Amino acid sequence: MKFVLLPLLFSSASAFVSSGSKSPVKQVVLSESNFSIDNLPGALAPVGFFDPLGFAEKADANTLKRYREAEVTHGRVAMLATIGFLVGEQVEGSSFLFDASIKGPAITHLAQVPQGFWVLLVIFIAAAENKRAVVGFVSPNDAPVDQPGLLREDYYPGDVGFDPLNLKPEDPDEFNEMATKELQHGRLAMLASAGFIAQECTDGKGIIEHLTSS
Repeated sequence: MKFVLLPLLFSSASAFVSSGSKSPVKQVVLSESNFSIDNLPGALAPVGFFDPLGFAEKADANTLKRYREAEVTHGRVAMLATIGFLVGEQVEGSSFLFDASIKGPAITHLAQVPQGFWVLLVIFIAAAENKRAVVGFVSPNDAPVDQPGLLREDYYPGDVGFDPLNLKPEDPDEFNEMATKELQHGRLAMLASAGFIAQECTDGKGIIEHLTSS
């Protein structure tokens, strides 16, 4: 199943960056006052800052931070989902989890798990989201009525303080390089997981089955 997930949170995520390269866009550690499209990590040649619909240009600093918070969070979930697809299908029928009774394409796995698993899943997700809300967002009681979802001024999108391996660099340039790598991996994973779901919905075959039969 999809429990071999945490390693992706610590990945150096170098899919789109060579080991010795730096982003061509000048990057600094960001705060509310200087959070703008001119210094956002994640822009790489040859595309640069990719925003064809102009969402960022129309956004103020806090809205831009919320966009980045959403992108980082979705990217992390997608990375977990991508590895979960592959691992879940690879170990099906041989895993100690659920008496090795979970079989078939990964999109059908959650429907096969015992009901007790859903309780644990909901508790885990609720705890993670509550932690993110407490660390990153201003309390609704303190936020202006016209600014729902206001992020704390000193909060960096995605930095909820979870770094058990102490991988977060102290140097600003190294931090922004790692942030760019994570973003690029997350973007790739969002495309990959969407492709996995679409493929399995189309023909009912697992991704591992596709890879091993081609």
